[in-house]
Amino acid sequence: MAAPVEKKVTVASVGAYLGSVGLLAILTAVQGDAGLVAPLPDALEPFALGLIPAALTFVGGWYAKHTPRA
Repeated sequence: MAAPVEKKVTVASVGAYLGSVGLLAILTAVQGDAGLVAPLPDALEPFALGLIPAALTFVGGWYAKHTPRA
């Protein structure tokens, strides 16, 4: 029988999904206006944008309770 998925994993996964969807919605809304990431060099823009879902995943996983193992 498979072990249950820990709550930390579920919370982090949902955070990553919602962060990515939110980021895509923002980028779609400002598609014609590059002011969101204009101050950054072109090579750093994808990495900076990737930090948003990663940060939400980290925070969600950090604050979610650990599932006790028997």
